[in-house]
Amino acid sequence: MLAVAAVVVAGVVIYSTFDPSASRWFPRCPFLMLTGLKCPGCGTQRAIHALLHGDVLSALRFNALLPVSIPLLLLYGYAELVRTRKPRFYNRVNSVTAILAVLIVVIVWWIVRNICGW
Repeated sequence: MLAVAAVVVAGVVIYSTFDPSASRWFPRCPFLMLTGLKCPGCGTQRAIHALLHGDVLSALRFNALLPVSIPLLLLYGYAELVRTRKPRFYNRVNSVTAILAVLIVVIVWWIVRNICGW
């Protein structure tokens, strides 16, 4: 748990200090470089930077899926923390139906962002 917290703190410091748009040492999307199409995660680094600076609109422009998915990510994190105390909740959040729903949203986002140019 301490290691996860350290990684999160390091990530926050790095992404709040350095702008991925202006820094060459942030990794570029290999899918975008190979195909010219955006993957579901394209723009995530810039969106994180924007969110850490309170710029929600820019974050939505960089990758609308990221800000919208933060509550879901927090829900999954909470479910993992209470896994043994609330197994029904954990099982419901991690059910095949819930996972397929998330997968479908990601795939639809992947297609729509490339069709609409987002």
